[in-house]
Amino acid sequence: MLTAAKNQFKVSLLATKYAIMKEMLNKTTFLTNIIFMILNNASFIIQWIILYSLKDSVGGYTFQQVLLLWAISAGTYGFSHFFFKRAYTLSDTINTGKLDSFLVQPKNVLISTITSDVQTSALGDILYGYLVLVLFRFNFSVWILFTLFSILGGLILTSFSVILCSLSFWFQKSDMIADTGNNLITNFGTYPDGIFKGIVKIMLFSIIPVGIASYIPVKIMTEFNIYFFIIVICATVIFVSLAFIIFNKGLKRYSSSNLMTARI
Repeated sequence: MLTAAKNQFKVSLLATKYAIMKEMLNKTTFLTNIIFMILNNASFIIQWIILYSLKDSVGGYTFQQVLLLWAISAGTYGFSHFFFKRAYTLSDTINTGKLDSFLVQPKNVLISTITSDVQTSALGDILYGYLVLVLFRFNFSVWILFTLFSILGGLILTSFSVILCSLSFWFQKSDMIADTGNNLITNFGTYPDGIFKGIVKIMLFSIIPVGIASYIPVKIMTEFNIYFFIIVICATVIFVSLAFIIFNKGLKRYSSSNLMTARI
């Protein structure tokens, strides 16, 4: 089993490598996408600087915590969309029969599918997260935690998208549910959780896992808490496991469209 996992990991890395090489055929476009994503994220920080010049805290967050929130939100988004881009178009892959080309491969269907392409601009999100840590002089322990939580949060976001997109095995037009869910987790992730109340806040720490992917990591990076750390680890394992279980159950219902496609 360990050997199979190792081989799958190597195949996934190769798929990512070739996808990057394809994107870098036009180096100008490749670099422009990254730079403009960094600038886009930076423009929002300017708004927060102006806001915090008028108030000491927003939703119980200090300016430093908001910076960490934006960094971790960008990091998780970037990691997920760069390495697992196809997780966000999985509904289309299922509905149009493009899954056929992955079924004939001797590797895991889900992993092979979602790692078959990259989103270039997502590199800008990852770099932006680290730039925030550099420019605002966060210590080395925050760097380590940021890297870890970007990976764990990215896996949660990816799993959440896979779960929603896998509904396409059962329902038509479920891609709208997936798009809405993915947009919610992205939009809510850049605002302090203190501004949300009642049922909305409960949803953000359960059904829509923004709290686990972003809010709790910020609290841990601000003041380390082993119990919160364990919660994030366990939640990541649960979401990843659910993604595989639901996708594989749906895969049994999949009907080939006989669409002949070649992957280059």
